[in-house]
Amino acid sequence: MFTPSHHTPSDPPELPATGSASAQIPPEAFVEMAETAQFKELQRRFRTFAFPMTAAFLIWYFAYVLMSVYARDFMSTPLPGMQYFNLGHGLGLLQFVTTFAITWLYLRQARTRLDPIAQQIREQLEGGAR
Repeated sequence: MFTPSHHTPSDPPELPATGSASAQIPPEAFVEMAETAQFKELQRRFRTFAFPMTAAFLIWYFAYVLMSVYARDFMSTPLPGMQYFNLGHGLGLLQFVTTFAITWLYLRQARTRLDPIAQQIREQLEGGAR
């Protein structure tokens, strides 16, 4: 028989503190920070990367799926010098390459353009709570 743990929905587990262990940031500080130019810039930088990249990948992914269904002759075109490997196989493998490339690009974007602003915001919030 299932026995519930000591945590109930009204009793969430304590999360480990980050940064200053004594920092208690009031909820109003988050609301105020969300209205600052700095936070809006962080949102803008994230969205200008994430939304176009997501759209491009979804178009590429669904184009591959649709070609697999409706363009069978095209997808079954053998690649030069490869008897058992066709264009569909090559494009399918490129889906994986694309996924890794997008992940690498996002990590680079986050490290260079998002993390510095996010760190400043965090320090301001935690600094105001001390």
